[in-house]
Amino acid sequence: MGDPRKIRRKYAGPAHPWQKDRIEAEKVIVMDYGIRRKNELWKMSSLLSSFLNRAKNIIARRDAQSEVEKRQLLDRLIKLGLLSKESRVEDVLGIKLKDIMERRLQTILVRKNVARSMLQSRQFITHQYVAVGANKITSPSYLVATSDEPLIRLVREIKLTLPPTKEQKQEAKAEAKQ
Repeated sequence: MGDPRKIRRKYAGPAHPWQKDRIEAEKVIVMDYGIRRKNELWKMSSLLSSFLNRAKNIIARRDAQSEVEKRQLLDRLIKLGLLSKESRVEDVLGIKLKDIMERRLQTILVRKNVARSMLQSRQFITHQYVAVGANKITSPSYLVATSDEPLIRLVREIKLTLPPTKEQKQEAKAEAKQ
């Protein structure tokens, strides 16, 4: 009779819908990272805030359980490449949204020159051209671990044709006249 679980949103939107400063800041990030909808940005922002809240709770408490949680949080952030191995819990508070956006699969494809633009890398991912290890990934917001970064590959060979240069266009016009 269907899926019994309750599907919930994985993000919290802005507290106030019309704040010019927030809208301008989000617009810059959307343009830089090729995001299609703001809820993708809000998901990454919610993920960051959960990391920050966990770190704040761990810093405030001093017991055996907080030590276990501290190690787990640091291990996860080190695995994602957001912190270095020598980092402390207080360093978690210095992580910014741009740091998380740089760890997305869509961004890494562009940084490795597999795709020419963010939108092209997004298209490669959604059309199932990209695999991390043996798994095809279809989500551009997939956070890539540092151990998985060398395993990113294209499943199929893609021939990228470059747009003609000015010289090539002029040669084509000269040939067309003759």
